[in-house]
Amino acid sequence: MESQQEDPFHIVTPLKESRALSKAAGTHVLMKLENIQPMGSFKIRGIGHYCQKLAMKGCTRFVCSSGGNAGLAAAYACEKLGLPATIIVPECTGRDIVCKLQDRGAAVQQTGKVWDDADAHALRLAQAPGSVYIPPFNHPLVWEGHASLVSELKASLGSQEPGAFVVAVGGGGLLAGLVSGMTQVGWADVPIIAMETRGAHCLNAALQAGGPVTLPDITSIAKCLGAKTVCDRALECARDRRVISVVVDDRDALRAVERFLDDEFMLVEISCGAALAAVYSGHIQRLQEEGSLPLLLGPLVIIVCGGSAISLSQLRDFKSQLGMD
Repeated sequence: MESQQEDPFHIVTPLKESRALSKAAGTHVLMKLENIQPMGSFKIRGIGHYCQKLAMKGCTRFVCSSGGNAGLAAAYACEKLGLPATIIVPECTGRDIVCKLQDRGAAVQQTGKVWDDADAHALRLAQAPGSVYIPPFNHPLVWEGHASLVSELKASLGSQEPGAFVVAVGGGGLLAGLVSGMTQVGWADVPIIAMETRGAHCLNAALQAGGPVTLPDITSIAKCLGAKTVCDRALECARDRRVISVVVDDRDALRAVERFLDDEFMLVEISCGAALAAVYSGHIQRLQEEGSLPLLLGPLVIIVCGGSAISLSQLRDFKSQLGMD
């Protein structure tokens, strides 16, 4: 069992050029395709790593709060480890996600309006003897796992340095992991464009306020996936590094999902659409014209974070909610 635990649960994902995105951005665009990870998102990197480390220390029961992707990663990791998992999701979580979690052998409880409510319940359950809490994004081991993404990019790019990164931000775990990995490979000065949807913009709100902020509610259509408060480490990264915070409308994110499906034949969820909207909605060119982003000497690398909380029927429902029919 220990030899199996030493092998990571994530896969090395492709780094693929996109002609369509390059044309739209006016610069060379490469996509890091985290959407093809087991269970459909980058989350398996950090959460898989966390679960392996805790299992090696003797932990035998895991509890995770999630709006979808973190729970799927936790269920997958626990199934591989042969350990029980309880996943707490908000009441708004779709039946398809609940079924996917149960198919991986996880016990599922639905409680609360948004992820923060589910998380509070998960923390209470994790106090039971023998149980351990899986943080969806706020833990050094999770960031350490996500940093593996950058070491893969370094291996692919060699001596070439990225011109900039584009990443979607929810709770901030991916941003924290990205910065950690960039430091390790010597890319600390590469700009990061941090994309959020309005109504789930906890990082941008904190930067505007000059300190931690808790949003009153998640009003973006990515409601189940949003965190009201960004993790402290992500906020620290955004302050200390070359991080440019951009907030887009839900409609921009949804249009980006549709265009990406047409251009690259892959369906990703709305939170990932926020990252893609950096190109499709013209923010790269705008930032360069404003002088916020320099002329890129290397490729623009978009982290296509993926996500399983999407289907064609959900896409139609979102369009209806936003009056985009």
